[in-house]
Amino acid sequence: MSLFRSHVLICGGTGCTSSSSDKIEDRFRELVAEQGLDQEVMVVRTGCFGLCEEGPICIVHPEGSFYSRVKIEDVDTIVSEHLMKGRVVESLLYRDKLAPPEKQLATSFSDVTFYKMQHRVALKNCGVINPEVIEEYIAYDGYKALGKVLTEMKPSEVLEIVKQSGLKGRGGGGFPTGLKWEFAAKTEGPIKYIGCNADEGDPGAFMDRSILEGDPHCLIEAMAIAGYATGAEKGYVYIRAEYPIAVKRLRIAIEQAKEHGLLGKNLFGTEFSFDMEIRLGAGAFVCGEETALIASIEGERGMPRPKPPFPAHKGIFGKPTVINNVETFANVPQIILNGAEWFASMGTEKSKGTKVFALGGKINNSGLIEIEMGTKLRHVIEEIGGGIPNGKKFKAVQTGGPSGGCITADHLDVPIDYDNLIALGSMMGSGGMIVMDEDNCMVDIARFFLDFTVDESCGKCVPCREGTRRMLEILDRITEGKGEMEDIEKLERLAKNIKASSLCGLGQTAPNPVLSTLRYFRTEYEAHIVGKTCPAGVCQALLTYVITDACKGCTLCKKVCPVGCITGEVKGLHYIDPDACIKCGACMSKCPFNAIIKK
Repeated sequence: MSLFRSHVLICGGTGCTSSSSDKIEDRFRELVAEQGLDQEVMVVRTGCFGLCEEGPICIVHPEGSFYSRVKIEDVDTIVSEHLMKGRVVESLLYRDKLAPPEKQLATSFSDVTFYKMQHRVALKNCGVINPEVIEEYIAYDGYKALGKVLTEMKPSEVLEIVKQSGLKGRGGGGFPTGLKWEFAAKTEGPIKYIGCNADEGDPGAFMDRSILEGDPHCLIEAMAIAGYATGAEKGYVYIRAEYPIAVKRLRIAIEQAKEHGLLGKNLFGTEFSFDMEIRLGAGAFVCGEETALIASIEGERGMPRPKPPFPAHKGIFGKPTVINNVETFANVPQIILNGAEWFASMGTEKSKGTKVFALGGKINNSGLIEIEMGTKLRHVIEEIGGGIPNGKKFKAVQTGGPSGGCITADHLDVPIDYDNLIALGSMMGSGGMIVMDEDNCMVDIARFFLDFTVDESCGKCVPCREGTRRMLEILDRITEGKGEMEDIEKLERLAKNIKASSLCGLGQTAPNPVLSTLRYFRTEYEAHIVGKTCPAGVCQALLTYVITDACKGCTLCKKVCPVGCITGEVKGLHYIDPDACIKCGACMSKCPFNAIIKK
């Protein structure tokens, strides 16, 4: 076997692939072959590195040189200078703005502050191994945990270690994982199933997708462990078809595991057998709810079912079933190998371990992060996230997606865990974290999430189907300047009724974005209703475009106005007729002197 002097790791996650990292990889392979470096340099496509803001990313080992925002034309320079002459290309290195000035040049991957502030458990192998090569997963202790439980532990011992670890479901509900497994284990029946919820429909969430793209074997191993602990011999992974890279790599991983005897009959020479298959979803948000997911796996329309009975007693095809999401499963092999005490030593008293978040919105370092439970939000926003771009002020962060709520600047020092987020009117959710600055209108944010919920409602129960639509109609009126003060009371009354009477958890949490913005930003609602103004300057119907004295009379605004509502002479001050203006913003975007403002 050849020993390579250099390894070129290229991000193959969805984000970087959308920025042509696949073509960058092809160019690396082409040049390496042309220069006769095939036996010296290995080009590896990995999963997501996490720092998505700086993609496409390329890391060259053993130096650990961290090249960011790589373009196809940069590959020639990296090959000729770094790989052939041993000279790091400093002009292409990532500039670490979180580090002291003298250490901002990222000559070593291990020194990048973004990663040093994290604690990776679920993301342990993402960006480190080739997800399509099982031997690389095995080299990083892959399938060691499965071998341990099958040859050294009883199913009851596996259940106990998962219970003692304090691992809770990372899909949003936060139910104790070991307890859920125990319920299924104690339910009698010759056939049981393990289900993986990889649907992940929250806007801005991509945690599960990234784990599947970067480390698919950890899911296979964890599901097999869950099967052994509960008495299940079959697993289903329910994943949306919009995740083609994740689906492809999981399929490859399943075939490789079967070829190596790690899926199928008599695993590790024992009497235990386990197999699994993929079920593709059509992208319905409601199928993230476990009973709707079960219905879809069975070939039925994805609609929630009343609980009880719970899936642990009656799940897929009416059999006892464990349903967990990808991130929850990703923690299991590490818990088995390192012990319950190791995992429980991280986090808080009631929220153990780490949590993966998809950090997006108005933040400098957008991407994927993994932090210990109990980390303060300020640390995530200001340090790991690098703060708000363009010197803007932080306003709020939405956690939990359409089921969550907004957290304000007053709560930046609150530790992030399940209980604290619920107390603030939000929730953990699957891990989306959307940051907003002073230019975001909170009424419009609430309207956006409710619009999503209305569109995705399965329509089975009246409170969700009709109640959310009525709430959206009220929010539409408010953002159009047609709201009344009574609308606030109507929103609150509708929200409480929907929460109390909807069939499933998605309907019950749908009003959260409205309730949390009313709780913390009621004055913005009142400004829209009473003052007929949008303080953030977002709601078009409430805006007025005005030309200031900074106007030089260049006439550009007049030329681009589609309705001819701007008057004025060359080199003279121009005016906008507010009655004729359709508020399209074309004039403002064209003005070279920033002389047009919104009021």
